[in-house]
Amino acid sequence: MWARARVVEALARAGSLTLSVSEQRPLFPAFGLPHLAATLVITAVALIVGEMVVGKLTGRPVLRSGLRQLLLGGVAVAVTFGVGHLIGSHSA
Repeated sequence: MWARARVVEALARAGSLTLSVSEQRPLFPAFGLPHLAATLVITAVALIVGEMVVGKLTGRPVLRSGLRQLLLGGVAVAVTFGVGHLIGSHSA
């Protein structure tokens, strides 16, 4: 039970940090960073770090866990993009 509480706490902290960084996204153009590239980098780092923390707390291989989550996140992004493209969603 204690290990589960540590995992939940670590995920809450990672989520909070991710939200704090992503809220700064409107400032990216002022620093010369494109929105999409910055968002993808932040998302990739959050996916890897979040799962690496879980891997560490559960005793699984840390790097393998992080890369696995990055792959799954990439598949989710690709599917979402594909569905949006098929139904004709356009972004500015």
